[in-house]
Amino acid sequence: MNLKDIDLNLLIIFQQLLQERRVSAVATTLGLTQPTVSNALNRLRKQLNDDLFIRTSKGMEPTAYAMQLAEPIGYALASIQETLSQRTRFDATESKRKFIAAITDIGEIYFLPKLMELLAETAPTISLNTIRSTGSHLADDMEAGRIDLAIGWLPHLKSGFFQRRLFVQDHVCMFRRGHRLDKISALTQAEFEAENHVVVSAAGTGHATVDASIEKLGVHRKVSLTVPHFVAVGHILSSTNMIATVPERFARHCAAPFNLTYVVLPMQLPEIGINLFWHSRFHKEVGNRWLRNLIFDMFSD
Repeated sequence: MNLKDIDLNLLIIFQQLLQERRVSAVATTLGLTQPTVSNALNRLRKQLNDDLFIRTSKGMEPTAYAMQLAEPIGYALASIQETLSQRTRFDATESKRKFIAAITDIGEIYFLPKLMELLAETAPTISLNTIRSTGSHLADDMEAGRIDLAIGWLPHLKSGFFQRRLFVQDHVCMFRRGHRLDKISALTQAEFEAENHVVVSAAGTGHATVDASIEKLGVHRKVSLTVPHFVAVGHILSSTNMIATVPERFARHCAAPFNLTYVVLPMQLPEIGINLFWHSRFHKEVGNRWLRNLIFDMFSD
């Protein structure tokens, strides 16, 4: 027998008969007439080629085959009900959902310590996976539901996406404490250009546009090292005389652990807008909505 041949309503009545053991009680519970319940039972008997329930003085007793079907059908109906109910409720304290978020390494440094601490307190059975899908596949992965949210400076996520601004920040110039620039009151363009620079080329994010912005202003840097991510910058600067142009909140987090400091740039670069993104397909999905509200409440200015 194929599943397409079975009316789901018949299985609901079957499940209720297992509990009530009386046709009249099932009819009352489901808001049906007794003939409707009886007709449904007869249809199911023919389709499954079994009596399913035998009328006795104690009520409708299930056959051996009905008892065999009881657990898997009950589980299947409960799963269907749970799936349909998820649109309207999401209990973060009990959910075992695994969320997937696209976050850059700089975003992980800033967001994850506080976010994971809060999840441990309020949603201990929820887990979070972060990935680096910030390139051309990010939009497709979010539309398909393979990624729940994205956080960062992602100007290419436009059509089909919702977004909320978390905060805006500026770029700063960062270097080790004791560097010859450490004692100056204000960094000049000439001093900035004279130093050896570490440049981060974070493809697929707005950070990749920083180089073009600096060049457009006529500023010429001596680029000694180019790396694809921010995670190594603190280590590099702490043991060299190089400097780096980085987002201010990243600099704030790196300063103490790596014995670094930072100053205002001698030129004005475009502000960095850090947004929270999700695809319009999942705008009303309650789990997605719960997580993005949690992030917004915690990190928005």
